[in-house]
Amino acid sequence: MPNPYRKHSPRRRDSRRSKNWTIHMVGISGCKNCGNVHQPHTVCPHCGFYGGKLVVPTKVKKSKKGPEEGQAGKD
Repeated sequence: MPNPYRKHSPRRRDSRRSKNWTIHMVGISGCKNCGNVHQPHTVCPHCGFYGGKLVVPTKVKKSKKGPEEGQAGKD
């Protein structure tokens, strides 16, 4: 197997490697239902709508309730 005839300079080597570390901007679009931003062509993670239709119903978190106020003071 042939070997390189000459050594590449550090500048040439590093300029080649620099292309692997570039940051690519991801496209964003606004949700027509709630107005939050998300990636295009995906379901909105906030409301679950895609194309104006409910696709994934979102779960509502239940609030933690302590003992009822009226019963806690009774003896």
